[in-house]
Amino acid sequence: MASSDLETKAKEAFIDDHFELAVDLYSQAISLTPNSAELYVDRAQANIKLQNFTEAVDDANKAIGLDPSMAKAYLRKAMACIKLEEYQTAKTALETGASLAPGDSRFTKLIKECDERIAAEEAEELPVELVNKASIEVVTPNILQPAAALPSEGTTVSSTKPKYRHEFYQKPEEVVVTIFAKRVPANSVVIDFGEQILSVDIEVPGEEAYHFQPRLFGKIVPSKCRYEVMSTKIEIRLTKADSLHWTSLEFSRNAPVAHKEHVSSGSKKPTYPSSKPKRVDWDKLEAQVKKEEKEEKLDGDAALNKFFRDIYKDADEDTKRAMSKSFVESHGTVLSTNWKEVGSKKVEGSPPDGMEVKKWEY
Repeated sequence: MASSDLETKAKEAFIDDHFELAVDLYSQAISLTPNSAELYVDRAQANIKLQNFTEAVDDANKAIGLDPSMAKAYLRKAMACIKLEEYQTAKTALETGASLAPGDSRFTKLIKECDERIAAEEAEELPVELVNKASIEVVTPNILQPAAALPSEGTTVSSTKPKYRHEFYQKPEEVVVTIFAKRVPANSVVIDFGEQILSVDIEVPGEEAYHFQPRLFGKIVPSKCRYEVMSTKIEIRLTKADSLHWTSLEFSRNAPVAHKEHVSSGSKKPTYPSSKPKRVDWDKLEAQVKKEEKEEKLDGDAALNKFFRDIYKDADEDTKRAMSKSFVESHGTVLSTNWKEVGSKKVEGSPPDGMEVKKWEY
């Protein structure tokens, strides 16, 4: 069947809401006419209906590559990117499309919506009405006029086993993806970075084309991403938009992207320990200790020792000297407060009844 016939049947299937059939027919037409930007745009439109937004972005990118002046290709790419919450990428596509079709109000409307969503996203307070509102309308193609299709993020690979193996590792600030493709000419590699989409196309003449376009686990900064084609591999460096740990390379609803904690302006700010030492009020501390000592209730020897400490603390110099001299010379058996009595002679020990004083021998 000719490519034009397949295209006509695909449009009929689209109008009848048979979107999967439309995608299949457009794919067959593309295999026969691979340089038709219109076919890619139309297939993107059908992919949007099927909610295959990454595939729609990839188709639009291919249409743009074949015909950079096609305004509707940028429009479809933006529509798919908005569905993927890639608002900055969508806005960039819309601005290019608006310059090609200055009279089309759809570009102005969607640019305004992207600005609102970007601002809300930066404030981490995306309005509910914007999330739930389906403000994007998909235009049904006229059977006599080819419909514009949305650019897609990814192209379906016919083989279950990819042509090239890939792996990734990450750092706090970036993710490094390695595609093990040997002796691939640099001019055969086309890599495009979206806010959360990586698009890799390798088309070596005479060989099967390789398409790899995952929706990434987290968002990246396209302007800071880069890649290098080497003799044995292609190394792609993705700069993370947030310092988050990716549990996988590709996005999965079972492993949603974690968000950074945000403290709103109305919340109490966290406090942190200071390295500056606190000033100690020693006078206050001393008064508190004295108060505790006075209020302390003791029994037995502890009470007796406290009683003698209180006497010594409040005594005059002669009394303190008498107490110290008598206690030391009597080996702790006599405690006198009369300096006149003990000051002029040695104080002999006076042990309790039944006990005697012995000198220690060293």
